[in-house]
Amino acid sequence: MESKTARLTVLVDPDKKKAFETLCAQQDLTPSQVIRQLMRNYLAEHGVDVGAKSARRAPRK
Repeated sequence: MESKTARLTVLVDPDKKKAFETLCAQQDLTPSQVIRQLMRNYLAEHGVDVGAKSARRAPRK
């Protein structure tokens, strides 16, 4: 896990939030764990390399 953290505030529909929290609990995961994985996947999908100090977009091939 990353050594430093930052807060990200997101506004979502209350029904979707409840459904998300319920699904996370059923999978024995916290919502934060799932959001972090979604972010890692999204960054990787778009070729963004997150280094130790800053995010860098990987060169296109």
